[in-house]
Amino acid sequence: MSKLDESRILIVGSNGQLGRALTKQYPKARAIDSDQLDISDQASVDSFDWTDIKVIINAAGYTNVDAAETSEGRVLAWQVNAVAVKNLVHAAWTRQLMLVHVSSDYVFDGTQTPHKEAEVLSPLSVYGASKAAGDLLAAQLDEHYIIRTSWVVGEGKNFVRTMHDLAKKGVSPAVVDDQIGRPTFTTEIARAIDHLLSTSAPFGTYNITNDGEPISWADVAHEVFTKANAEGSVTSITTAQYFAGHPNSAPRPMHSTLDLGKIQATGFASADWKSDLKKYIERETQR
Repeated sequence: MSKLDESRILIVGSNGQLGRALTKQYPKARAIDSDQLDISDQASVDSFDWTDIKVIINAAGYTNVDAAETSEGRVLAWQVNAVAVKNLVHAAWTRQLMLVHVSSDYVFDGTQTPHKEAEVLSPLSVYGASKAAGDLLAAQLDEHYIIRTSWVVGEGKNFVRTMHDLAKKGVSPAVVDDQIGRPTFTTEIARAIDHLLSTSAPFGTYNITNDGEPISWADVAHEVFTKANAEGSVTSITTAQYFAGHPNSAPRPMHSTLDLGKIQATGFASADWKSDLKKYIERETQR
């Protein structure tokens, strides 16, 4: 980084998909997970050793969208996605630290496309509402970046890895074809965060996904099966058909495509999702 020593970065949620990508992007950063700091506990955050930290990157999040609709999951979602953000904001404000906070397309109801950063928040689900609350809290800091992303793919459990595993087993899944967006690889998010920090881009909210033609989940699955030379095939179904078989599912935004104009105006060149998907499948094949 040109203006900031990466050893002064604290990565929160280092064992998650994005956290792993960030620790590779910033190998000299301090990286912690929930076993080292419970960010949902104000006292733990206050007593944490913040010595030499200048930037907090919050990659922690409760992401089980369907479980968040249950009584237990609802509490966890709000603890991690909202209360914890409040605690980090307080830590940043009292110590004059910068906060990079990762958000989600689920803060929108999916009726507009593409979604721009200034669109009014309109979450459909408990998960979406908890993430929206986190965004509003993070935005109270002067020095903040809110990273709004969607359809995240990295090291760990995710849709692409699940489809690749099914393809290897010869299983033919049914996948929704009317939810539209773009995959976002964690390497792309980490690269974009580094760009914002290293160029001292104006603070605020930025949409960050891979570039390329918006597609459906079924299209992504077809791409995975094709690249994996799978014997099985993908059957396309509607969201309504999926919900009929999964009545306890959380509502999903139908359109998750995020406008990339703002981040690209800072000089960031977004990578096409197809090229990153190809690299990802090649790595998965060797796993």
